[in-house]
Amino acid sequence: MQKCIAVIIVAQLLGAWAPIADAESKTVTGEVVSLSCYFSNKKNVGKAGLLCALATVKYEGNPVGIVAADGSVYQLEGGLTANNNAKSVPLLSHTVTVTGDVTEKAGMMMLKADDATIVQ
Repeated sequence: MQKCIAVIIVAQLLGAWAPIADAESKTVTGEVVSLSCYFSNKKNVGKAGLLCALATVKYEGNPVGIVAADGSVYQLEGGLTANNNAKSVPLLSHTVTVTGDVTEKAGMMMLKADDATIVQ
């Protein structure tokens, strides 16, 4: 019985690490948005979406993402979202370039990075 439990635990741990092995480094340029605002209304971008984004990202800690020019959407994770999105809040409604590891979780593309550069 203990061997069976140990095998299950090891299998779960290996499964949790699997997305890390499949990570692909990628550079993405797009607008930083609140994902909850964007998915509730795709017009919640730019200055029109900034108030909603500030309310949901800064004060509620909701996920932040990037909408690329081709329409693809990435949820940010890593250092950019640490400390209740501290690094991401000033980037809301700006176009940025982010380089990081891309994985997929539950059908959502995830972009793990620590820094972003605002595109002028």
